[in-house]
Amino acid sequence: MLGIAGKGVARGGMNASRIRSQSLLLASKSYSSAAKQMTVRDALNSALDEEMSADPKVFIMGEEVGEYQGAYKITKGLLDKYGPDRVVDTPITEAGFTGIGVGAAYHGLRPVVEFMTFNFSMQAIDHIINSAAKSNYMSAGQISVPIVFRGPNGAAAGVGAQHSQCYAAWYSSCPGLKVLAPYSSEDARGLLKAAIRDPDPVVFLENELLYGESFPVSAEVLDSSFSLPIGKAKIELEGKDVTITAFSKMVGFALKAAEILAKEGISAEVINLRSIRPLDRSTINASVRKTNKLVTVEEGFPQHGVGAEICASVVEDSFEYLDAPVERISGSDVPTPYAANLERMAFPQIEDIVRAAKRACYRSVPMAATA
Repeated sequence: MLGIAGKGVARGGMNASRIRSQSLLLASKSYSSAAKQMTVRDALNSALDEEMSADPKVFIMGEEVGEYQGAYKITKGLLDKYGPDRVVDTPITEAGFTGIGVGAAYHGLRPVVEFMTFNFSMQAIDHIINSAAKSNYMSAGQISVPIVFRGPNGAAAGVGAQHSQCYAAWYSSCPGLKVLAPYSSEDARGLLKAAIRDPDPVVFLENELLYGESFPVSAEVLDSSFSLPIGKAKIELEGKDVTITAFSKMVGFALKAAEILAKEGISAEVINLRSIRPLDRSTINASVRKTNKLVTVEEGFPQHGVGAEICASVVEDSFEYLDAPVERISGSDVPTPYAANLERMAFPQIEDIVRAAKRACYRSVPMAATA
C-alpha cells in the first residue's frame, strides 16, 4: 500500500504547482460573486479536492470511495481526477485499511480514511487509539501521525442501534486525538481542510442527514486557502437570557428552538461547538457569565457525555455566575430503537430544547395548569 501511495505522490508532484495555481485562480474569481448556497456534501467534496490538488501526499481510502464515487457521494469525481493510486477502494475490513492508513501517515503521507459509518470504526479502534493517537507522545514527538478519520456519525434514520451511535464523547476522551463535528457547509469545508493540514490524528464526525442540507457560503469560504481554527467554537446566534451549546445536527435544532423562544421573550445564545476536542471552554464560559444559564444539547448518551464535560467546565470556572441548574439534553440512555416513533423519542427534539430553556429561565408552565 505504501508503495502504491508513494507512486501517487511522485506522479502528483509533477502537476502539484500547476493545479494549485489553477485552484487559486478559480478562487480569486469567486470573490467578485455574491454568497452562494452549497450543500454539506459539496463542501466536503470540494475541500478534499482542493487539498489533494495542493498536496500530493494527501490520498483517500475506504470502502466504495472510488468506483462507486463514495457511499454518500462525498468523493464523487475524485477517482477520475486523481486515479486509483490516490483514491483507494478497500475491502470491507476496517481494521485492515485503518492500520494501512496509520502506517502511511508514519511514512509521511496524509491519508484520509473514510468509514461508511463511525459505528464501524469500532473494528479499527485499536489503530485509531493505540497506533495513531498515542504515537506522538510515546515517541517524545519523533513520530507525527497526520491522518484524518472521517464519515457519518450519530443517528441516521431507521438503521437500528448498530448504525446510530454518536462517538463524539468516546473519541474526545482520548488524549492525542482531535475531534471535530461540523454543522454547516462553512464548518464542513473549513474544518476538513484544517484537519487534513494538521500534524495530528483527527476524528472528523459528519452527519448523514446533513449531507444534502444547503447553507450560504461567502467568497472567503470558497477560497482555496480557507480553513477554520481547530478548537474554536462559533456563536451562531447572540442572546442574553440563556446559553445553548450544540454540535453537528443539533445546532440546527438549537437555532429553531431559539426562534420559538424569541417569540416568548427569551433571548437565547446558540454556540456551535465545532471542535469537541480541544473544547473551546473560554467561549462557553464567557457566554454563561453573560446569560447566567446553560442548556447543553447532544445526540449522544447522557453518561460521560459532551454535555457532562461542558457542565463540569462551567461549574469549575463559572459556578458563581449560574442562576439556575444546568440543563442537559441528550439521547436516551438506550440502544437506538429501529421503529420510527421510538427512534424519535430516543433523540433530542426541538421542543425538548425549548422546555429546557424555559426551565432554566423559570418560565415553565406550572404542572397544575396543564392538568
